[in-house]
Amino acid sequence: MISVLQFIVGFMIVAAAILVVVFIFFYEEIKSTKEKDPAAKNYFEIILLYSGLHALIHHRIASALWKMRLHLIARFLSQVSRFFTGIEIHPGAQIGRGLFIDHGMGVVIGETAIVGENVTLFQGVTLGGTGKEKGKRHPTVGSNVVIGAGAKILGNIEIGSNSYVGANAVVLKSVPENSTVVGVPGRITKQDGKKIDVQMDHSRALDPVMEQINELKKKIQELEHK
Repeated sequence: MISVLQFIVGFMIVAAAILVVVFIFFYEEIKSTKEKDPAAKNYFEIILLYSGLHALIHHRIASALWKMRLHLIARFLSQVSRFFTGIEIHPGAQIGRGLFIDHGMGVVIGETAIVGENVTLFQGVTLGGTGKEKGKRHPTVGSNVVIGAGAKILGNIEIGSNSYVGANAVVLKSVPENSTVVGVPGRITKQDGKKIDVQMDHSRALDPVMEQINELKKKIQELEHK
């Protein structure tokens, strides 16, 4: 008969082994979370409590099953993950290393979506399709991209690397690299071809509509002074 003490020791050994495996195979994601989220105190907390990381663990397993053509099991696992994390990632989606999903509730990533490396998604982001077309119908997101809360990126379009999509933007057309996109529908503002919003400061995102209004105000003032 196994004693209670032996059971506890065995459970702790198994739990420690699982934590080590997760840390090894998801080090880039854990590191990215620690760097980008000031609320993350340590790696142990991230592994235990961060739903974004949990969703990525589930997706990695579901994706392997999907590639083995075990589609039903893969979809079932993704739905279980959605139930526990509030994040829905289709097993067919291609996810790069270092993805950070902040808070995560309501995030949806479609079947043919491709996400590059070191991407940040905030809550409520949708990488979705449009219409009922088959084949590639979801966005391709480059590396080092930040997508703000509630943003919707729809269709087979590309978001260039080092770009920023503002909160609640609706993007329907491809975006070049090093760009900021805001508004409904999304409008593009370049920032000198440099990587922008490294610290994820949403307040620094430029609004092209306001820029145009300001330009009109300047022209009106110039006309009034003539």
